[in-house]
Amino acid sequence: MDKDYIISWSMTLNFEAGISWMAAISSPGFVVGSVASRFVSDKFGRRATLLSSALPVTVGSIATLSGSHIWILCAARFLWGIGTGMISTVSSIYLAEIADKDIRGSLIVANRFFVNFGIFLVLVIGPFVSYNTINYMILALPICYFVSCWLIPETPYYYLKEEKVDKARYVLKKLRGIKNEKVILEDELSTMRSNVGKDMRRSGTVKELFSGKQYRKALFIIAGLKIGQMMTGCIVIQHYLGRIMQDSRSNMNLATVFVVFGALRFTVGVMSSVIADKVGRRTLFIYSFLGTGLSLSLIAAYFCCQEVIKIEQSQLASYAIVVFIGIILSNIISTLGYNSIIYAVQGEIFPLNVKSLAMTCLNIFGGILNFLVTKTYQPLKDVSGTFGVFLLFTIMSFGSFVFVYFFVPETKGKSLSEIQKILQGKYYDDDSIQVNKNLNDVKDGTELKLLENKDR
Repeated sequence: MDKDYIISWSMTLNFEAGISWMAAISSPGFVVGSVASRFVSDKFGRRATLLSSALPVTVGSIATLSGSHIWILCAARFLWGIGTGMISTVSSIYLAEIADKDIRGSLIVANRFFVNFGIFLVLVIGPFVSYNTINYMILALPICYFVSCWLIPETPYYYLKEEKVDKARYVLKKLRGIKNEKVILEDELSTMRSNVGKDMRRSGTVKELFSGKQYRKALFIIAGLKIGQMMTGCIVIQHYLGRIMQDSRSNMNLATVFVVFGALRFTVGVMSSVIADKVGRRTLFIYSFLGTGLSLSLIAAYFCCQEVIKIEQSQLASYAIVVFIGIILSNIISTLGYNSIIYAVQGEIFPLNVKSLAMTCLNIFGGILNFLVTKTYQPLKDVSGTFGVFLLFTIMSFGSFVFVYFFVPETKGKSLSEIQKILQGKYYDDDSIQVNKNLNDVKDGTELKLLENKDR
C-alpha cells in the first residue's frame, strides 16, 4: 500500500475522531451539570442554580480565547455542557412554578425560542468574523445572563416547600402583579400550599422516584419522548449539517445553508411559542413526529439512490436539493413541535417532591443518548452509509408518532395538580386524604397553620 495514502488515511481518521469528540464531549458535561443542579436547586433554590450556571459557561468561553488546540476546545465544550445541563434542568422547573397555567407552555417554549435565536446569531455572524471576534462576543453572553438572573425572584413553590409562607406570598404578589386583591392572592396561595403538602408528603429520593407506582407513567412518557427527540436526528443534523450537505454533493454554498437553517429554526421558534397553549402539546407531538419522519424519508431515499442503487452522480446532481429540503422541513417541523414542546411537558408532569431529581435523571438520560448518537454517527455512517443513518432516524420518527398517539395525554390548560391527578390516578387521591390529615396535625403558631386559619 502506498505510504502517502496510509499517512493521508491516518490524518483523515484523526480529524474525523477530533470532530466527533468535539461534537459529543458537551454531553458528559451536560450530565455533570444536571447532577450538580439537583442538589443546588433543592438546597439553595432555583434562582441560585440559574445564577451559578453562568460560571462554567464563562470559564469555557475564556478557554476558547486562549487557543484553538483540540483539547482546549473539548474542555471548553465540556464546561459549556455543565452550564447547559444546569440551565436545562432548572429553567423548565422555574418557569412551570412561576407561570399561570394559561401561559405556562408558551413561556417554557419561548425559552427554547431564545436558544434558537442564539444558534441563529452564531450561524449568521460566525462565517464573516474572525475566531477571536466571535468568541469575545460569546463571552459577553454569560455575563449578561448572570445580571438578568440576578433580577428574577425565587419561585413561590420553593418557598412553600421550605415553609417560608411570607416570602412565597410576596413573590406570588410580585409575579401576578396583584396589589389590593388579597382574596384572590390568598386563594391561589392556599391552593399552592395544599399542592405542595400533597407533593412533599413523600420523600424525594432516587428509591422513591423509581419505586413509587405514582411516578411510573410520568417516567415512561418522558423517557419515550426523550428517546424520540434524540433518535430522530435533530442533534446529528445540527452538529454535522455541513458534512451531510457535502456527502450529498450539493453545489449549495455552505454559508448559505447554515444561515437558512438557523434563520428558519429561529423563525419557527417564534411560532411555536405562540401556538404551544393554543393547539395542545399532544397534537403538536403527533404531527411533528409524523412530519419529521416523512421529511427524513426524503433524505434517506436520496442517499439510497446514491449509495445502494448507485445511480450516477451526474444523474443525481439535479436532485441533491432534496437533501436540503428534507433537512429544512425536518428542522421546521421538529422545532415547531417536539423539540420545543418536550421542555414544557417535562416541567409539568412530575410532582414537587421528585421534580428536581426527575429532571436531573431525565437530563442524565438525555445527555447519555446525546453523546451516544453524536459519537456513533461517524462509525455508523462508515458501516451503513448515510442512507442507513437516516433510515434509522426515519423509523424512530414514525415509532415516536405511534408512542405519542397511544401513551401521551394532553396537559394543555391544566394546572400542575390536575396533571398529577391524570398521571397518578388513585395514588393521587390517596395522597390527598393523607395530606388533609397531616395538615390538621400541624402545630398552632406555625406559618402553615396561620395561613390555613386565614384561608378559613
